Amino acid sequence: MKVTLVAGARPNFMKIAPIIDAIRAAQSEGKPISYRLVHTGQHYDKNMSDSFFTELGIPHPDANLECGGGTQAEQAANIMVRFEQELFAHPTDLVLVVGDVTSTMSCSIAAKKLNIDVAHVEAGIRSGDMTMPEEVNRIVTDSITDLFFTTSEVANGNLRRGGVSDDRIHFVGNTMIDTLLKQRARFSAPAFWTELALQPQQYFVMTLHRPANVDDAEGLRALIATITDTARGLPVIFPVHPRTVRNLKQFEISAPNLHLVEPMSYLQFNYLVERARAVITDSGGITEETTVLGVPCITLRNSTERPETVTMGTNELIGTDPAALPPYMDKLFDGSWKQGRIPDLWDGRTAPRIVDILLRKYAAQAAALQQN
Repeated sequence: MKVTLVAGARPNFMKIAPIIDAIRAAQSEGKPISYRLVHTGQHYDKNMSDSFFTELGIPHPDANLECGGGTQAEQAANIMVRFEQELFAHPTDLVLVVGDVTSTMSCSIAAKKLNIDVAHVEAGIRSGDMTMPEEVNRIVTDSITDLFFTTSEVANGNLRRGGVSDDRIHFVGNTMIDTLLKQRARFSAPAFWTELALQPQQYFVMTLHRPANVDDAEGLRALIATITDTARGLPVIFPVHPRTVRNLKQFEISAPNLHLVEPMSYLQFNYLVERARAVITDSGGITEETTVLGVPCITLRNSTERPETVTMGTNELIGTDPAALPPYMDKLFDGSWKQGRIPDLWDGRTAPRIVDILLRKYAAQAAALQQN
């Protein structure tokens, strides 16, 4: 069988890399499966260079559709047009998409219009927040998906409530954790580790990117002040994107223990996370990694599409009001943070389970076609 794998942004490659490894392992055993890796170019990342692919052992894409830029609608339209051309030029049995970026939705639509099966990795996750473009992407993608690969029983329940039958839902685990566990022994300290004299458990990592948190001057000022004040003098390391740097400078926001650093490589960032007192974030994916690494995490959002990181893991969802933060910081310092546990099947073997399911399903289909 031929599988077209779609990635639209850097995190997508980290989710797809284990699937490629599993496909290659199946090929080495003589199993009938091949892949073509397509990068839509949705997110341009200057750090997505040769070193990124080499560092993580991620193969270079077979095609880059170069669909970056434009409004949400323009980008979605460009991706659909160019991905349709890709499918005409390179027919496939299955399009496999991951996550919840615009490329996930757009490539699913283009494939289904051509009557090609779609598999969605990370299917069924929901935040309940329709102001998030990602939530729209998830819902649309799952409305036309054929095979659903899920990370949790919560996601399974979301799909069942949406009318998806159990035979199409496959609870396999989390491919992002496959990558995390594979690379953990290779985590490496960033240069500023020594420059800032950082010590394990004696600093915080913060990531903020959502407009609600970083675009309003008073809101951002209050948030940074509360975080740095309640850190009890410990350094707060903030890997920050240029747009947020501009906001911080424009709003004249700073603190003695706030250290702005450039975005890091995957191996360096997770070295920092694994040794932190805690992570303070408005991201979703980081909460999965902190749960597996056993690092306390505070999420500055009102909802999360990954509730298992709260109910099972080390994450706490506290909302966007800075006034909610101090009691949680107190817990960190008095040693009463919850222990958490790793969710079921987040064991580094998710990708082989996915490939085994694909081989079984499409072998059965091929046999049925031959009989007919």
